[in-house]
Amino acid sequence: MEGQPGDTRLNITAGVASVMVAFSLVAIKLWALGSTGSLSVAASLADSALDLMMSAGGLAAIVYAARPADEDHAFGHSSVEDLAALAQSLFILVSGAVIGWSAVERLLADAPPPLAGQEGGIVAMVLSIALTGVLVLWQRHVARRTGSRVVAADSLHYMTDILPALGAIAALAISRSHGIGQVDSVVALAAAAMLVVGALRIGKGAWDALMDRRADPSVIEGIAAIARDWPGVRGFHDLKTRTAGSRVFVNIHIELDGDQSLREAHAIGAGLRRRILETFPQCDVIVHKDVAEER
Repeated sequence: MEGQPGDTRLNITAGVASVMVAFSLVAIKLWALGSTGSLSVAASLADSALDLMMSAGGLAAIVYAARPADEDHAFGHSSVEDLAALAQSLFILVSGAVIGWSAVERLLADAPPPLAGQEGGIVAMVLSIALTGVLVLWQRHVARRTGSRVVAADSLHYMTDILPALGAIAALAISRSHGIGQVDSVVALAAAAMLVVGALRIGKGAWDALMDRRADPSVIEGIAAIARDWPGVRGFHDLKTRTAGSRVFVNIHIELDGDQSLREAHAIGAGLRRRILETFPQCDVIVHKDVAEER
């Protein structure tokens, strides 16, 4: 029922890497903020600070979700991934709103505070982009392999951190060369909008999973195609799916010849289940066997 051991290890390595990179980014951007006073750097710092907190929670969720099913949780613990992703989206939504409000206040101020130490700030942001880029590439590889919502959410967080960091570099460079400090607030406002949009997307996916939303239509159609063409299956009905974290739970009723032996019927159902799992390894499949009606 649980994910493959290799998938779990990949998810954990992605979680550990996320925590380590987030800690490094917070330290780098704290120094950059202290040196420059840039609101766009502050926006990027806030994102990284939230990433650190939520990455630590995400790592705990990944470890907990990998626990095997028990008497109290017969279908495993994978829903904790959706809870963690929902919490991430809420924190990101709040941080985006706070940063956006601060940016508007600074844009409307008669005398916005000047920026300083732009050269050091630019170097710090370039370093943070390099670290973030490496992490995002690894997280996306892991998310494609395992289907983990937590790793995918983390990847989005860090991807949205790259663009504000690029914007912060541009704002610092323009401020240094032309003395236009308002660019910093504009960049921060755009970064806040990105955070809000990303948070809403992550939150919707997590909410849908917690509400037992069906699997992706391509997965459902793929399972139906396998059942439709499987030898010995005369028909099927009540194909139902639900998602929980990176797992997809599948129930399907297949219609079989009522005159064949129980051993033969079991072999057909077991073979169908194996084929579905080979094609969609993230699934947990229960096959019910019914007697086909005579036509």
